[in-house]
Amino acid sequence: MPKRYDESWEPIFKKLFEQPQMRALSQFVQQERRAATVFPPEEFVFNAFRLTPLPNVKVVILGQDPYHNVGQAHGLSFSVPSGIALPPSLKNIYSELVTDIPGFTYPTSGDLTKWAEQGVLLLNATLTVRAHEAASHQKRGWEQFTDSIIQSISAERKGVVFILWGSYAIKKSALIDQNKHLVLTSVHPSPLSVYRGFFGSKPFSKTNDYLRQQGETPIDWQV
Repeated sequence: MPKRYDESWEPIFKKLFEQPQMRALSQFVQQERRAATVFPPEEFVFNAFRLTPLPNVKVVILGQDPYHNVGQAHGLSFSVPSGIALPPSLKNIYSELVTDIPGFTYPTSGDLTKWAEQGVLLLNATLTVRAHEAASHQKRGWEQFTDSIIQSISAERKGVVFILWGSYAIKKSALIDQNKHLVLTSVHPSPLSVYRGFFGSKPFSKTNDYLRQQGETPIDWQV
């Protein structure tokens, strides 16, 4: 069976998995899977860590919760598998890309795997959810796990861009050493807030400008 995450994450994961709250979280998620449908499928829970090894992380885009409808969640924040209708927030992200990145054409696919493979860690704060019940797995231990991941990236890497959209994500900036990383914040790209400062915030060109300054290859955002 293929590994669910890249081995570069193993030292961090091993320490976290030994903690009592992570064992309790694991038991909770297993119970939920027996009682109901849980997204994403088990093999995709750590998909972000499979596609983006720790030494390759250039950008972190933080989401809150996996999508909770059938076929949407595949372990990458804001992303849906090809062939699934684009969620509203992703449509707005693509609209911003059209105005921010010269030559970007609005995609038909919502699959952001290509970003992940270039070093964009598409991380949700909570990694599982009960079908059709938004936020149903919050405050069960996932947040401590993903907070530790953010702190580890901050400590072990240099020159990473953290893109934090919305007040929930922006609070995570306290976990990041801003002397050696770039933190970009704005309102969330959801339809409720997108016109209050997401459109025109240019996170993608700002990210690439910073990566170039660090001597890194910029991200090809075209999907």
